[in-house]
Amino acid sequence: MKAKELTLKELLTISPTDSLVRFMQRRVLIFDALALGLLRKEIIETLGQHGARKILTRFGYAHGWRTAEMLHKEFPEIVAEGFGGEHLHRLFGLVNTIDIKISDGEGDLPIIESTIVNSYEAEQHLDLIGESETGVCWTLVGFASGYESYRTGREVYFIEDSCCASGSKTCHVVGRFKENWGDKLTPHLPYFEIADSNQILVKLTEDFQKLEEKLARKKQQLAFINGDIEPTPGFVVRSPSMLKLMDMARRVAKVDSSILVTGDSGVGKEYVSRYVHLCSKRKHKPFITVNCGALSETLLESELFGHVKGAFTGADRARAGLFEEAEGGTIFLDEIGETSLNMQVKLLRAIQEREVKRVGENLSRSFDVRIIAATNRNLEQEVEAGRFRLDLLYRIKVIELDIPSLSHRGEDILPLANKFLYKFCEQMDRTITGLSRATVQKLMNYTWPGNVRELQNAMERAVALCQGEWIEPIDLPYEVSTASVAVKFKDQIQPMKDVERDYILSAIELCDNDKHKAAEALQIGIATLYRKVHEYNATAES
Repeated sequence: MKAKELTLKELLTISPTDSLVRFMQRRVLIFDALALGLLRKEIIETLGQHGARKILTRFGYAHGWRTAEMLHKEFPEIVAEGFGGEHLHRLFGLVNTIDIKISDGEGDLPIIESTIVNSYEAEQHLDLIGESETGVCWTLVGFASGYESYRTGREVYFIEDSCCASGSKTCHVVGRFKENWGDKLTPHLPYFEIADSNQILVKLTEDFQKLEEKLARKKQQLAFINGDIEPTPGFVVRSPSMLKLMDMARRVAKVDSSILVTGDSGVGKEYVSRYVHLCSKRKHKPFITVNCGALSETLLESELFGHVKGAFTGADRARAGLFEEAEGGTIFLDEIGETSLNMQVKLLRAIQEREVKRVGENLSRSFDVRIIAATNRNLEQEVEAGRFRLDLLYRIKVIELDIPSLSHRGEDILPLANKFLYKFCEQMDRTITGLSRATVQKLMNYTWPGNVRELQNAMERAVALCQGEWIEPIDLPYEVSTASVAVKFKDQIQPMKDVERDYILSAIELCDNDKHKAAEALQIGIATLYRKVHEYNATAES
């Protein structure tokens, strides 16, 4: 068998008993490219580019050596054939080698030159970190070096002399025996060798301790999600502000105090209220919702308190109100700011006395219900304007849960979008892989005035209209597909450096001064962003 005849079908197997994936009978793991890109970003930010390159090159070298070793046992003729590493790169989805040149070297090993495209390392580095002054295909170079070193039984090293991440159209690597490289290899050798410097080891230990502390704090933040309470289905939380709010919601669920849930329309006030109910001791009892703004005063009173037969025209039989039906559970008074002052008096008495009188009846009926109210209005301003009773506000606002708008919790946008994507694909029986890179950028640029509800509608539309494998900007609503980072221009034409400055500063402002988030949106390295901001500040002070 030749290398080009080798396919993943011969190499990969999935055990029906233990569901483990094996590569030539050795257990392997399948990772998403973005996950590896995020790991790379974390390593670079923690250890610096030098330390990250060293680790990733050694990792690639070990991977290449191990692969050649396994191939030698299973398919010795392929290893003997030589240059099977490029084909394995393609099989693994790492790169696509489009041109291989073999020329005579100074020794007995030819010089190997490979031109490659679609390097996953260059792609992820550009997406998550930005352009680099040097090549970034560190694991790929390491893999080729490890593979050929095992195959030949001698030290073979590959060096990348051009890379897509540094502005080239393709990536290009050259491989030779160690002794045939001469002095050109000297600056690259440290990245292949294991460091034995105590000082470096101490530094790495300190850095990893800091990373562990950071991960521990993150784990503590997310601990409530992994508890014995199942979050409301479809509720996605990733942003720090929402993590904090949901943690508070879980804690206040343990008591029966009245809660006022506030926030703009569409942020998920009912979802949060249901979450409180599910986290409480009342979770096995009813959760009843009533939209106070959708009913007239008479109908609302009847809905909440009930009525007796003949209390009004059409009341042909007695009916219990929602306060009675929610006995032992939770009643959710949505849009309570829309109620009339007369209705507010009746609500205040019911909440205060914990009893209701059905319309047309003088008998008081007690109830045991948790009260959660919600509004998108500023009730303090409504009180000042004389449209809402202050005493009722005090009764319902024992604890307030203020939900931030989606524009202030950007970390939730993509997880929510993907959640809705999978939901509507299942409902519509559609097969869609995911969101294209351009679509992701549009979703992140848009301000979402309609919040989560608007995002849900946008994804439903996109799934319905998508004609390909990926959701593209054209599938989104017009206002979303045309969204871009706002830039502040002056009346006259500006020099390019001034345009860049205004663009970057506007992007930072749009990201609420979160420079890491701005750097990701601009697709530049955080170090580059800090350097430019420092230059702008220095210019402003001079």
